[in-house]
Amino acid sequence: MITNQKLFLYWNFVLPKKEWLIALFMLVFSVNLMSAQGKEISGIVTSTQDKLPLPGVNVTIKGTKTGTTTGFDGQYSIKASPNDVLVFSFIGYQNKEVPVGNQSKVDIALGEDSNKLNEVVVIGYGTQKKGDLTGSISVVNMEDAKKTITYDPAKMLQGQVAGVTVQSSGEPGGFVNIKIRGINSFTNNNPLFVIDGMIVDSPYDFAPGDIESMQVLKDASSAAIYGVRGANGVIIITTKKGKLGKLDIKYKSLVGFQNVAKEWSLTDRVGYQTITNEAERNRDIRQGVPINIAPGNNPTSPYYINNVDTNWQDEAFQTGLIQNHSLTFNGGAESLGYNMNVDYFQNTSYLNSPQDYERLSMNLNLYGKKGKFKYGSKLGYTQSDKENFNSWSGASAIADLLGAIPTMPVYDANRLGGYGGTDVLTQKAISMNVIGFNNLITNNGKRNRFIGDIWGELEIVKGLKYKLDASFDRVDWQNRKYVPESDLGWYYTTKADKATLDVSTGHESRTFLNNLLTYEIAIGKHKIDALAGWIQERTDHYNHFSQGVGYKYGSISQLEYATVGVSTKEYNRTITGISYLSRLNYSFDDRYFVTGNFRQDKTSLFAAENNTGNFYSFSGAWKISSEKFIKLPEWFNTIKLRGGYGELGNNTIAPYAYTTTINKFAGYDFNNELAPGTTVVSAVDPNVSWENTSTTNVALELGFFNNDLQFTGEYYEKKSTGLLIGVPLPYSTGAFPASVVTNAGAVKNTGLEFTTTYNNRHHEFKYNISANLGTLKNEVTQIGINGNPIYGAASKTEVGRSIGEIFAWETNGIFQDAADLASSPTQSNAGIGDQKFKDVNGDGAITDADRTYQGVTIPKYSYGFNFSAEYKNFDFSMFWQGAGGHKVFNAMYRNLMIGDFGNHHTDMLNYWSPTNTDTNVPRPIIGDPNGNARDSNRFIEDGDYLKLQTMQIGYTIPLKENKFIQKANVYVNGQNLLILSKYKGYDPDFNSNDGLISRGYDAGSFPNPRTISLGVEIQF
Repeated sequence: MITNQKLFLYWNFVLPKKEWLIALFMLVFSVNLMSAQGKEISGIVTSTQDKLPLPGVNVTIKGTKTGTTTGFDGQYSIKASPNDVLVFSFIGYQNKEVPVGNQSKVDIALGEDSNKLNEVVVIGYGTQKKGDLTGSISVVNMEDAKKTITYDPAKMLQGQVAGVTVQSSGEPGGFVNIKIRGINSFTNNNPLFVIDGMIVDSPYDFAPGDIESMQVLKDASSAAIYGVRGANGVIIITTKKGKLGKLDIKYKSLVGFQNVAKEWSLTDRVGYQTITNEAERNRDIRQGVPINIAPGNNPTSPYYINNVDTNWQDEAFQTGLIQNHSLTFNGGAESLGYNMNVDYFQNTSYLNSPQDYERLSMNLNLYGKKGKFKYGSKLGYTQSDKENFNSWSGASAIADLLGAIPTMPVYDANRLGGYGGTDVLTQKAISMNVIGFNNLITNNGKRNRFIGDIWGELEIVKGLKYKLDASFDRVDWQNRKYVPESDLGWYYTTKADKATLDVSTGHESRTFLNNLLTYEIAIGKHKIDALAGWIQERTDHYNHFSQGVGYKYGSISQLEYATVGVSTKEYNRTITGISYLSRLNYSFDDRYFVTGNFRQDKTSLFAAENNTGNFYSFSGAWKISSEKFIKLPEWFNTIKLRGGYGELGNNTIAPYAYTTTINKFAGYDFNNELAPGTTVVSAVDPNVSWENTSTTNVALELGFFNNDLQFTGEYYEKKSTGLLIGVPLPYSTGAFPASVVTNAGAVKNTGLEFTTTYNNRHHEFKYNISANLGTLKNEVTQIGINGNPIYGAASKTEVGRSIGEIFAWETNGIFQDAADLASSPTQSNAGIGDQKFKDVNGDGAITDADRTYQGVTIPKYSYGFNFSAEYKNFDFSMFWQGAGGHKVFNAMYRNLMIGDFGNHHTDMLNYWSPTNTDTNVPRPIIGDPNGNARDSNRFIEDGDYLKLQTMQIGYTIPLKENKFIQKANVYVNGQNLLILSKYKGYDPDFNSNDGLISRGYDAGSFPNPRTISLGVEIQF
């Protein structure tokens, strides 16, 4: 080291005077050189939220290209001078700048970025900063969504996004219905799902816990890039990817218990016999014959049943078990990062039967980079096993359970199979023993699914990239249903020669080849990124059906042991398609944004002259707050106006539906001679084509308090034309069915959507509040050729009204006496004590013409509210969700109020009689000749509800520093805890048959169970 004293001696005694200036110059140069080289700065970067190291954080010297990244342990090392400023940046966290000064060790804790406008979101075939979006794309808060315990990612969206409605049931492994901005088709309204860039029909084969992010593309300006598949909206799911660093292991385990939170109020043995006996008396009196009461209900009969009083709900409902365990391995280097997840899910039924759902899934994501070449792949495998519920003639198991009479025992050793039933002479009741029926029948569905995706992306020149992506998705299934010989009482007896085994096996594979070219460039304040692509796809489907008939009780349930016979058939189809797509994004000075999309689709689903569809969209945004002439208060950060228009398609139609099918072996008898001939089997429209949906929307986005408080309000109009619908044909055509599917329907959906969030993470007590509200008005603008209405279950759909509106009679009291009966409009088969109905058209008679619209079945509004908080090691969250403004036809209540041989609701005990005239419940009578139980407002209820969907309390266990466990959290979760509703059924949030025409019709839906679970998460 050179000291001041040595320097003085050197200058004055060693160097000649003429070289003094040269030496001084060299000294100054060397000092500056040492300063420029800098000193070693090191440290560790952690997260302020959980104090854990952050790998992959970018550490750069401000104003230069010099930088490094943190390692797996969050540590870094960089050379810097005292005058330099270190910049720490990481996606999802706030950037931090630190002057070097005299420091040699700089430890940094990064806080989460509460400004969600800087968040990078996944869009169709790319990504974009949220603040730059021009389309209607909702980003799901996965931290809140994952608190919904489910096997299906679609269920996690319920109440989380404005304009998205979700319906499901408590059936293990049951299907989830999801709609985005209303109903815009008479065939299929479920959205398209895209998982890690792969198009899938539904996501229930994928583990929700492995999801990193979900985005909902709600309008054409965002979904037009998916063309013919985007009409119903698009949900993009991204699973977790590998992160730079050492191996990170996470284990999650959850075990919960489920039960039915509410039961119907049904009659016991005494109540049942009282009502049914009265119904038989009223029948016999009306017919003028001697009263003949069922012996099992007659106290004077030796066959009177007074030792059986089955409460079928108590016997059937049990505590179901739900469990979910997952193990995740994550890590890697820049050349190859990996994330592997193994997930096991099981849900046993709350119904006393073997019906349950079990799934094992594995997912592996690989990602790497070598110079200008990026590459990755995805491998997934799922094996699932579902025991299905069984129904007789389409009735649900719940409907049969509630209608089961209390004088039928659950078990009866004297009957074949060991389960109880009814007797035609003793009880006269056709009553299904649901417990026995579902335990005797084997109805199993197995699925194996493999998905594989491999891609590579090369940066040809700066900003220009080419990506080749190939994916393969294959599902193999086997369904077996065995109905053995058994005796479940009158009507439900299966003889050996009718015992059947149905076996269905098949597979479907889908292949995609994506060729994508992207270009990004920034010139001053101008930014442009463009996309062009060419996509090929092919779907192959095969199904084989076999049926064996004739099995003695206890026989081996294999096809070769069928005694009556075996029949088989098979089905094969192939669908191909090719698409061309393009997109252009342009922005100027972070103020003006424009996006344009175009996609052309060709498919084999339609005839050659109709197999091409062109779909497009354009949208724009204006960040008013970025204008220099706008002077906002310091607390007012963002004003953004956006809007767009686009057209999308829907190709939900059966293959070869444009081709007429004929039978060339159809002969006819002319004068006792067979003349050969040909007949039409099914008539089709050869010009059938895509359904088309256009959307227009405009939105205002606001941000306050450093964008901690954000608000979005949006209006949309969605018009769908050319909808596929069955148009009736004259019977003379010889076609069966006597209708042709053609593009002859149209609907319109309009609505408002509001979303607001407030994120406060600046104090020790951190909390987040979010709420959303969506309104919806649906209107049919065309049906068929002549506009003839379509009738459904207690519904009518016609032009100018909403799809599936309830259409029924209106009640007008009870006939009290003969004078009342005589002075009222003519009502066929009516008697004293029967239900009166209103003569709406005033023609003096009660006919079909007196039915009126009683309310819409599509909720006029739906909403959700999330609150989550953290304090020290504790966390708490709750989620409320609801809907309203619509009606529900409670067909299950109607069935329990008929007053026949089936079981009854306790309301029926207040039936009209000469001694009980102050009631609105008509008399019970076998056969219901007056139609007291016809579709009427007696059974129409408000569908409004507010539900405490989830509540969770967690605790992060404080751990001493160790080599094994980095973090451990335990929590208690409750789901479906509270329902505020006047609905008489189990749950107004039921998964209806959703036949689109027959909507809001509850004929015995599976109730959503209450779930209490305990979970643990450990990070090693």
